Amino acid sequence: MILKPPRHAAVVWAAALLLAMLPCAPQAGAREGVEVGKPSAFTRLVPAEEVEQSAAQQYGQLLAQAKAKKALGSREHPQVQRLRAIARKIIPFALAWNPRARDWQWEVNLIGSGQINAFCMPGGKIAFYTGILDKLELSDDEVAMVMGHEIAHALREHARERMGKSTVTNGAARIGGALAAGIFGIDPRLTDGLARGGASLLTLEFSREDEKEADLVGMELAARAGFDPRAGVSLWRKMGATNRGAPPQWLSTHPSGKTRIAEIEKNLPRVMPLFERARAANPRG
Repeated sequence: MILKPPRHAAVVWAAALLLAMLPCAPQAGAREGVEVGKPSAFTRLVPAEEVEQSAAQQYGQLLAQAKAKKALGSREHPQVQRLRAIARKIIPFALAWNPRARDWQWEVNLIGSGQINAFCMPGGKIAFYTGILDKLELSDDEVAMVMGHEIAHALREHARERMGKSTVTNGAARIGGALAAGIFGIDPRLTDGLARGGASLLTLEFSREDEKEADLVGMELAARAGFDPRAGVSLWRKMGATNRGAPPQWLSTHPSGKTRIAEIEKNLPRVMPLFERARAANPRG
């Protein structure tokens, strides 16, 4: 069946686009910790269930491929136990950032690869590559900063946001106002397309603003869990040493290491009290 746009389709389309473009209103009342505003309105254009289901499928496929290559860390692997212990401390503090996270089936796995990489897919699917642990010789505090950063991407639904933006820009170019009717009616063909679009979740690059937000939220998560947020500085110095020759910040989707360090240092006064309180409550770590 071909959708026929109603007469007011143009108005609906304009309203949807305007809603997505409106700046986030400041949160009512001061909170302890970092301030990053509300999640992007673009996430409203994409069903969360579709994105999380697609992520779970891709994560399962990735683990199956790693297992077939004997590159999947076993439950007894010391680094797997280490990563899962750190995750157990961080995840309880993640739930306040996204109510959906309470129902996520969280997983943490280790994949044998020389890549300096880690990620947390929508729905709480976490993976670290051995390369980032071995080549950077990460301390527990630095691992917590990486993990907090990746979890923050999932909590703030940056993948869903980018898919929403893609829906708007690509849809506008192809079918204009007719897409708005499809969005608000949740046309199955649209949601199927979004699920297929999730094929890029494993390689999705976030914007510089998303990366900055993930740095700050991740730093707070680590601090609340009792990990030293100052480790973000040493982490990005190590990352900078491995990325010599990288393009200038304005040519990259990621902020430069110096920019990230400056932003972390600027926000340390907001999270150090959280870390100190957590350490006082659990002096043995």
